[in-house]
Amino acid sequence: MDTHSTLQRAVRWHPPAFDVRLESVPIPTIQHPDDAIIKIKYAGLCGSDLHVYRGNEDVNEIHTCGHEFIGHVIALGASFRPDSPPSRPALYASLKVGDKVISPFTISCGECEPCRRGFTARCVSSLLFGSPALPGGQAQYVRVPLAGGTLLSLSSPSALPSELESLPDPSLLLLADILPTGLFVAFQAWTHPKLAQVLFSGIPWPHSADHSLDKPLTGLSPPELLPGDRIIDVAVVGLGPVGLCATLALLDFLARSKSQYRVVVVDPNGSRRNKMQKIYDTLPGDAKGVPENQFIVADTAEAPNLVQAWGRGGCHAVLEVVGSPSALTLALALLVPSGVLSSCGVHQADQIPFTGRELYDRNASLEFGRCNVRSLLSPAIGLLRRRKDVLGTIGEGGVIERIAPLGDAIASYDAYEKGLCGKVIFDPWQ
Repeated sequence: MDTHSTLQRAVRWHPPAFDVRLESVPIPTIQHPDDAIIKIKYAGLCGSDLHVYRGNEDVNEIHTCGHEFIGHVIALGASFRPDSPPSRPALYASLKVGDKVISPFTISCGECEPCRRGFTARCVSSLLFGSPALPGGQAQYVRVPLAGGTLLSLSSPSALPSELESLPDPSLLLLADILPTGLFVAFQAWTHPKLAQVLFSGIPWPHSADHSLDKPLTGLSPPELLPGDRIIDVAVVGLGPVGLCATLALLDFLARSKSQYRVVVVDPNGSRRNKMQKIYDTLPGDAKGVPENQFIVADTAEAPNLVQAWGRGGCHAVLEVVGSPSALTLALALLVPSGVLSSCGVHQADQIPFTGRELYDRNASLEFGRCNVRSLLSPAIGLLRRRKDVLGTIGEGGVIERIAPLGDAIASYDAYEKGLCGKVIFDPWQ
């Protein structure tokens, strides 16, 4: 840290809405023994940053924005020492000043019951970076509380596969949020018991979901599934950066499981649809699966008719990656009875746009919520390795569109809010 300066540049949100400013604020310092101070190399602009930007969240305090960052440790609290108790997260014994780290977008202690069960997003001490409670990463420095249970050290020899060692840091930054979140929304669907018979077993529900159930009695055996019954239909609603990552995660899983599929991905924004199509066209054949598979990029108006033409009445699963009532309404319209609606959108509306009766009449299953990034880092790193052709590209052919100086934040927020650009990464030192 520059000992001659106590101030840093940071992007700050001002209420009530559409007002971000580049301001000078104090450089953070250690406040607790579990803290780490990170000098930020790159920070991301995320779609969920727009909820606060638009004034849609219950936030009315000025604060430093951003929850995606990668950087280097410049200071550590007293809890970080080689003889840290083995009962504590291992990073307290191994993290050192100078290590390169990436942080999930929420902090997690790694020691409470939700963390032990893998649900790190709902740690009892969880806080969101880029909120009044915890200054964010669109700055030059950031304080990370509970750093031993939160951070991933990229300086550890076993942190990354060797194929990723040459990957640019902006691509590694995708691990902070949008790549695990895209994986999460797809994972919540493909691991659901309702999809097991389609993907794996070929056994009708409920025995596909629980093999410990009593076997069907004579005369109660279900009919056998036909080959066409095992073609899985999936829709993705929303093709922003998280939607792109969700689609890549979905295709990766379906190809590796050798599942035959029909996938429709939907967005009203033509430039986003074009980007998705270009990315899909560049994927190698083994990433697309068997030749019979279908992948369709569609406008919101045409998607329902496309799905109905498949003759099933809807998709087995719909991934909703927007977080708006209109996106949820479309998602339910695309869902087959007894399907799974998986949503990772950060919803702000007071009510969901359908009734209990509508869900009951469809036997719909809902999966909502925040990604447990810390727990999904290893699978996300695996996806990054397999799809480094897209995720490691910066520009037209990749998820990341450009690297911008932090001074461009005001214009970047405005353009992103209007749908005029995709994923932007800030360099706070330009």
